[in-house]
Amino acid sequence: MMWGRAHKTDPEQARRAGERLHSFHGGLRLRHNKKISCETPLEKAALPQRLFVPLLQHTGREAEPTVTEGQKVLKGEQIGCFRHLGSGSVHAPTSGTVSAIIRHPISHPSGEDGRCIVIRPDGLDQWKPLEPVDDWRTENPDTLREKIRNSGIVGLGGAVFPTAYKVQEARRRGIHTLILNGSECEPYISCDEMLMREQPDSIVLGAQILQRAVGAERTIIAIEDQMGAVNHALREAVRRSGTSDIRIVKVTTIYPEGGEKQLIQDLTGLEVPSGGRPADLGLLCQNVATATAVARAVDEGKPLVERIVTVTGNGVHRPRNLVAAIGTPISNLVDQCGGYEPDAARLVLGGPMMGYPLATDANPVTKAANCVLVLTGHDIKPPQAELPCIRCGECARVCPAMLLPQELNRHIRAGNWEQVRDTGLRDCIECGCCDFACPSHIPLVEWFRFGKSKLRDLQSEKLKSEAARERFEAREARLQRDKLERQQRRAEKKRALRDEMEKKKKVAEAVERARRRREESE
Repeated sequence: MMWGRAHKTDPEQARRAGERLHSFHGGLRLRHNKKISCETPLEKAALPQRLFVPLLQHTGREAEPTVTEGQKVLKGEQIGCFRHLGSGSVHAPTSGTVSAIIRHPISHPSGEDGRCIVIRPDGLDQWKPLEPVDDWRTENPDTLREKIRNSGIVGLGGAVFPTAYKVQEARRRGIHTLILNGSECEPYISCDEMLMREQPDSIVLGAQILQRAVGAERTIIAIEDQMGAVNHALREAVRRSGTSDIRIVKVTTIYPEGGEKQLIQDLTGLEVPSGGRPADLGLLCQNVATATAVARAVDEGKPLVERIVTVTGNGVHRPRNLVAAIGTPISNLVDQCGGYEPDAARLVLGGPMMGYPLATDANPVTKAANCVLVLTGHDIKPPQAELPCIRCGECARVCPAMLLPQELNRHIRAGNWEQVRDTGLRDCIECGCCDFACPSHIPLVEWFRFGKSKLRDLQSEKLKSEAARERFEAREARLQRDKLERQQRRAEKKRALRDEMEKKKKVAEAVERARRRREESE
């Protein structure tokens, strides 16, 4: 049994996306705290003395370095290649010299270190020879998709899934609507809002390029209804572009409406099927920053080597948004924002709902690093003793995935993994709404992450067991074949021996008859 309502997949309703607003189940109205980082225009972050570029830059496996220690590189030059994918996806953020390839903290949720290419900048910031597309309007869509693939572009809204593969699937499945997600629902994070305010033309251009690359008929740019300045900037950019197939839609500001599935439900009234993708509804959802990266890759020939990072919180002196090179230590960004306040107590990568704490500010900026949040002791909620679940249903009321968190928690703690799987754990987006609403202070999201990890382990063990069974069965079949072949060879030898003996017997009999005839004739 799956909890929640049945998923509707009306294709005609999906085509009417954005014509009227719907709503998703649950969610929270939170103080967004974005104003403190939006009062200052975007600023370029200074290059550090060393850049630590992680080779793990998106969902999946780590890249293999394509450079060696001591090698000089230019900005935008490929330094890491995903050989199993057949394309390069990690590029030098500036020109300089590769000083080492080492293990280093990489700002990953696991907290583990990873391999990083350390680049010592030469101060010239010299680009490699750039190869932009001459005219994207007439270029073959295959060429546009290949350009996106080779530019190392990933989803910059947090999921960091390789954009080229989403685009390729969208083209194959047949997409009619492209949705650009500018609904930045997580508190404190304002990097997308500042991008939409200051660089709306690049977003509109990226939307047009993505439309051509996937064959979409229209684009919807979804923004929060509180983003007045963004709404004006984007509408002016659409007007300047002369296009008529891009619409700006304001959605209700409620967390987590920026989640892909929740945003689609807001715009269409439809739910992405459990375990499915937006392509099942004829939709492709991308972040506005991803669209900008696509525009720069195609129109300017520049791969993804930098991103906007919100540095904010009461624990930093001058909150703002910085355009930072990938690999810049977070400490450099905090220093450029005036440093820590005396009562700074915790460093978080991401927002307060879905972000995770960092042990050190030596961690580098990655493609997924949208926010550096510095909290004070006053901001941090003191730890509360966990109490027994009172089955009040508050967690289910606010769950945007329409799950029953209390049931999931009960099954996970009891180790009932079949029930955990059947009650929809994979649909949990780990938004933290249930944690926020739980009066018993149960760390539900922690248990759900543990449950997902356990299910992955069980699935891995199942696959290993099936592989072992298949190997055993193959061995048994091989041994049986060998046995049958040996028996067949022995039978053939016996038959050949009988035939030989019969032949000799016949020869002997013929000789005997000939002898007798000679004797009779004599």
